[in-house]
Amino acid sequence: MVKLRAARPGEAEELTALVLRSKAYWGYDAAFLAACAPELRIPAGEVADRRIVVAEDAAGGRVLGLASLEGAPPVARLGLLFVEPGAIGRGVGRRLYRDALRRAAELGFRRLLIDADPYAAGFYRAMGALGPPESRAAGGEDEPPAGLARFEAAPAPLADWARAWTGGGPAVHVGNVAEYNAQFADASLDREQRAAHHYACLAAFYSPWPGALVLPGAVPPGWIERVGRVLEWEGVEVYDGLADGGPGLPPDTGLSPSAGLSDAVRARPALAGRLTSAGLPLVPWGRTAAFARLAGLRWRPRELRYESKSAAHGLFGRILADGGHPRILLPGQWPAPTRRAAARLLAARAEAGESTVLKSEHGVGGSGTTVVTPDRVRAAGGARAVLRALPRGPLLVEEYVSGPAGLDEARDLTYDGFVDEAGRVHEVGGAVMDVAGSGYRGATVGPGVVPAWAEEPLLAFGEAVGRELSAAGYRGWFDVDFVADGAGRLAPTETNLRLTGPSIAFMVAARLDSLRGAGHFVRIADRVGLGARLPGAALDELCETLERGCAELGAVFLPAIPTGAFDPAPWLGVLVAAHSREVLDAAEALVRAEALAVGAGFTEGQPTEWPGTSVSESAGDGGASVT
Repeated sequence: MVKLRAARPGEAEELTALVLRSKAYWGYDAAFLAACAPELRIPAGEVADRRIVVAEDAAGGRVLGLASLEGAPPVARLGLLFVEPGAIGRGVGRRLYRDALRRAAELGFRRLLIDADPYAAGFYRAMGALGPPESRAAGGEDEPPAGLARFEAAPAPLADWARAWTGGGPAVHVGNVAEYNAQFADASLDREQRAAHHYACLAAFYSPWPGALVLPGAVPPGWIERVGRVLEWEGVEVYDGLADGGPGLPPDTGLSPSAGLSDAVRARPALAGRLTSAGLPLVPWGRTAAFARLAGLRWRPRELRYESKSAAHGLFGRILADGGHPRILLPGQWPAPTRRAAARLLAARAEAGESTVLKSEHGVGGSGTTVVTPDRVRAAGGARAVLRALPRGPLLVEEYVSGPAGLDEARDLTYDGFVDEAGRVHEVGGAVMDVAGSGYRGATVGPGVVPAWAEEPLLAFGEAVGRELSAAGYRGWFDVDFVADGAGRLAPTETNLRLTGPSIAFMVAARLDSLRGAGHFVRIADRVGLGARLPGAALDELCETLERGCAELGAVFLPAIPTGAFDPAPWLGVLVAAHSREVLDAAEALVRAEALAVGAGFTEGQPTEWPGTSVSESAGDGGASVT
């Protein structure tokens, strides 16, 4: 184990010798090293001024490396970063670089410049620094010395909202997606909740840093280690397979779904005690009565009333009644308690040439929402014929809002925020969603993603909704979804009183910004199709390939929902991140192409090496693995 500490002036001579040994590791000749020696020498009087930190072996106290953070805000320089030759490849340089970036953020530096030896260029790229030609040459800085390459990073502390969300430290993530959905008993929701068990994998990202994951079904061995290696998590405990009907089961097993993950944890007293007594916040996908019992919270079911689409519509109307949001358009909405009433409304609108949105009260990812054009009504032979193909239960008939004329213009936007336990509303930001028809497929977050014209009205209205939710007693994450019309206005369509796909992208962006420098774009793609069901080893190999391929582009790849790869119609949920939209798009294209191509060597129905049905036995009644 390595620990970091401030260097001491009395170590200056020893540190200089380490620097020269590290430089010599790359095969430079004696004449070159002699020429470099005066520049690399560390005078005792400069140790404090150059903010030198050393990494030492925690057991023996031997110094293994050093890094300096030089200059005055707003621009810092990583003047030195050298590792003892025998320790190269053991993560010492990574620890020193991350520490320098963290210190730079704390000291108010906005830019960190790095003049790197050519042999170290790959290291700095892997750390997320931007190098030629990405790094900026603005500000009139001097050119790097001959033979060195200029890199740059933007130091950033963990976002304020992320600190407020879980205190800035690790949290216990409870993947109770099915449990949350089951509260609403909506016919549009999948009764077996198979997809919900898969989406519980997103529990890995319920905050920027998990301390423990609690999952209903088994997950592939090594998945969290892979993700944790990229996001530099330490000590993550995984408790999986806790509820019946976990993900990845073949269809012939007769999946018996269980929506009660929180109660399944409470039924294991040792595990429940471990999770609730660790002093870490418990973060669910969404609040339920069972989760409230587990977490020791007061349960007020009316807090979730605005998860209903009609109740949310009424809330939007009340906010807009004061006229304070001129660029927000509220579409008309009419409840249809019977199919006969829905048919009459739909037929009248089709006759008038109007498209219509049909909604159930509750739905997930666009389930229960259907856009119906007049042509569709005519082709089906009438409104009743259209309705017969939809889920049973009451429907909402809503005015369709026509979108922008340009196909590349943002159409589906969302605001994310949360209400803390004191009732304060915290803005997280806006995202652009990928929606096909009425089905959600993913989202992108990052600087400038939301069009400039939409940012102010989106944030202002989202905050107004948050204040109303707070006044109604709601505590937790929420979002407000919008569609853009062709006249520069936003139409709010629903609220979600839970975590969401965009929220996962925000969590990962916050973590990457603090680790690698500010300005990450992050995209979550819910379902990347695979060419076939893959054996577990083949899935691992695919993830390795995608990780390497994205890194070569300057991007980050994370498998977000691995269990879908073992479904009869296999898919993979992924996250990609980059410092530019162009690289992000290229990374997504690479992921989709490789994911389809890898299935060519496997036949449909081939047995998997990881059945995804067992509960780990290593932690008594909990089932845990630790990374």
